[in-house]
Amino acid sequence: MRSAGVYLDANVIVPLFGVDPLTNRAEKALHRLDDDLIVSDFSVAEFSSVMARRVRMRELRRDEARTAFLNFDVWCARHARRIQVESTDILSATELIRRLDHSLHTPDALHIAVVRRIGCKLLTFDSIMGNVARALGVEVVKN
Repeated sequence: MRSAGVYLDANVIVPLFGVDPLTNRAEKALHRLDDDLIVSDFSVAEFSSVMARRVRMRELRRDEARTAFLNFDVWCARHARRIQVESTDILSATELIRRLDHSLHTPDALHIAVVRRIGCKLLTFDSIMGNVARALGVEVVKN
Protein backbone atom coordinates (compact mmCIF):
# COMPACT_ATOMS: atom_id res chain seq x y z
CA MET A 1 0.00 0.00 0.00
CA ARG A 2 1.36 3.40 -0.98
CA SER A 3 1.59 6.23 1.52
CA ALA A 4 -0.03 9.63 1.18
CA GLY A 5 3.15 10.71 -0.56
CA VAL A 6 6.44 12.47 0.03
CA TYR A 7 6.67 16.23 0.18
CA LEU A 8 9.84 17.58 -1.44
CA ASP A 9 11.58 20.44 0.29
CA ALA A 10 13.05 23.04 -2.06
CA ASN A 11 16.56 21.94 -1.11
CA VAL A 12 15.79 18.61 -2.79
CA ILE A 13 14.15 20.16 -5.85
CA VAL A 14 16.85 22.72 -6.70
CA PRO A 15 19.65 20.17 -7.27
CA LEU A 16 17.46 18.22 -9.68
CA PHE A 17 17.26 21.10 -12.14
CA GLY A 18 20.57 22.90 -11.87
CA VAL A 19 24.23 22.25 -11.34
CA ASP A 20 24.52 21.70 -7.60
CA PRO A 21 26.70 19.72 -5.18
CA LEU A 22 23.57 17.86 -4.02
CA THR A 23 22.45 16.70 -7.47
CA ASN A 24 23.57 13.07 -7.05
CA ARG A 25 22.09 12.89 -3.57
CA ALA A 26 18.75 14.26 -4.79
CA GLU A 27 18.61 11.87 -7.74
CA LYS A 28 19.41 8.87 -5.53
CA ALA A 29 16.85 9.92 -2.91
CA LEU A 30 14.07 10.16 -5.50
CA HIS A 31 15.11 6.91 -7.15
CA ARG A 32 14.62 5.07 -3.84
CA LEU A 33 11.09 6.39 -3.34
CA ASP A 34 7.97 4.43 -4.19
CA ASP A 35 5.62 7.20 -3.16
CA ASP A 36 3.72 9.96 -4.87
CA LEU A 37 5.83 13.09 -4.99
CA ILE A 38 4.31 16.28 -3.64
CA VAL A 39 5.44 19.82 -4.43
CA SER A 40 3.77 22.90 -2.95
CA ASP A 41 3.34 26.23 -4.65
CA PHE A 42 5.65 27.61 -1.96
CA SER A 43 8.37 25.14 -2.98
CA VAL A 44 7.91 26.32 -6.57
CA ALA A 45 8.42 29.91 -5.42
CA GLU A 46 11.54 28.95 -3.46
CA PHE A 47 12.94 27.05 -6.45
CA SER A 48 12.27 30.05 -8.68
CA SER A 49 13.92 32.38 -6.17
CA VAL A 50 17.09 30.27 -6.04
CA MET A 51 17.35 30.20 -9.83
CA ALA A 52 16.75 33.96 -10.06
CA ARG A 53 19.40 34.59 -7.38
CA ARG A 54 21.87 32.47 -9.32
CA VAL A 55 21.22 34.63 -12.38
CA ARG A 56 21.75 37.82 -10.35
CA MET A 57 24.98 36.38 -8.93
CA ARG A 58 26.07 35.47 -12.47
CA GLU A 59 26.27 31.79 -11.57
CA LEU A 60 23.64 31.01 -14.19
CA ARG A 61 22.69 32.62 -17.48
CA ARG A 62 19.10 33.74 -18.09
CA ASP A 63 18.57 31.11 -20.78
CA GLU A 64 19.81 28.40 -18.38
CA ALA A 65 17.39 29.60 -15.70
CA ARG A 66 14.51 29.62 -18.19
CA THR A 67 15.43 26.08 -19.24
CA ALA A 68 15.49 25.03 -15.57
CA PHE A 69 12.03 26.59 -15.07
CA LEU A 70 10.67 24.79 -18.12
CA ASN A 71 12.20 21.45 -17.16
CA PHE A 72 10.91 21.79 -13.61
CA ASP A 73 7.39 22.68 -14.76
CA VAL A 74 7.28 19.72 -17.17
CA TRP A 75 8.66 17.38 -14.48
CA CYS A 76 6.06 18.60 -11.97
CA ALA A 77 3.24 18.08 -14.45
CA ARG A 78 4.39 14.51 -15.13
CA HIS A 79 5.76 13.30 -11.80
CA ALA A 80 4.47 15.35 -8.89
CA ARG A 81 1.23 16.38 -7.28
CA ARG A 82 1.08 20.15 -6.85
CA ILE A 83 -0.63 21.46 -3.74
CA GLN A 84 -1.44 24.96 -2.62
CA VAL A 85 -0.40 26.53 0.63
CA GLU A 86 -3.51 27.53 2.55
CA SER A 87 -4.01 30.35 5.03
CA THR A 88 -4.35 27.72 7.75
CA ASP A 89 -0.80 26.58 6.91
CA ILE A 90 0.49 30.08 7.60
CA LEU A 91 -1.35 30.16 10.92
CA SER A 92 0.02 26.73 11.80
CA ALA A 93 3.57 27.77 10.87
CA THR A 94 3.22 30.86 13.03
CA GLU A 95 2.10 28.70 15.96
CA LEU A 96 5.08 26.38 15.47
CA ILE A 97 7.48 29.33 15.51
CA ARG A 98 5.83 30.93 18.54
CA ARG A 99 6.19 27.74 20.58
CA LEU A 100 9.81 28.82 21.03
CA ASP A 101 10.93 25.26 21.72
CA HIS A 102 12.33 24.64 18.22
CA SER A 103 14.66 26.63 16.02
CA LEU A 104 12.51 27.15 12.94
CA HIS A 105 12.77 29.70 10.17
CA THR A 106 9.53 30.76 8.54
CA PRO A 107 10.00 28.79 5.28
CA ASP A 108 10.79 25.57 7.16
CA ALA A 109 7.86 26.07 9.52
CA LEU A 110 5.58 26.60 6.52
CA HIS A 111 6.78 23.42 4.82
CA ILE A 112 6.28 21.44 8.03
CA ALA A 113 2.79 22.90 8.48
CA VAL A 114 1.82 21.83 4.95
CA VAL A 115 3.22 18.33 5.50
CA ARG A 116 1.28 17.98 8.77
CA ARG A 117 -1.94 19.17 7.12
CA ILE A 118 -1.81 16.74 4.23
CA GLY A 119 -0.41 13.87 6.31
CA CYS A 120 2.55 12.84 4.19
CA LYS A 121 6.28 12.23 4.68
CA LEU A 122 8.95 14.89 4.27
CA LEU A 123 12.12 14.69 2.21
CA THR A 124 14.62 17.40 3.12
CA PHE A 125 18.39 17.73 3.14
CA ASP A 126 18.18 20.21 6.03
CA SER A 127 19.05 18.18 9.14
CA ILE A 128 17.78 20.84 11.56
CA MET A 129 14.42 21.04 9.78
CA GLY A 130 14.26 17.24 9.66
CA ASN A 131 14.93 16.95 13.39
CA VAL A 132 12.28 19.53 14.24
CA ALA A 133 9.78 17.83 11.91
CA ARG A 134 10.43 14.48 13.62
CA ALA A 135 9.96 16.07 17.03
CA LEU A 136 6.61 17.38 15.79
CA GLY A 137 5.53 13.89 14.69
CA VAL A 138 6.29 14.17 10.98
CA GLU A 139 7.84 11.15 9.27
CA VAL A 140 11.06 12.23 7.58
CA VAL A 141 12.45 10.13 4.74
CA LYS A 142 16.00 8.96 5.33
CA ASN A 143 18.27 10.10 2.53
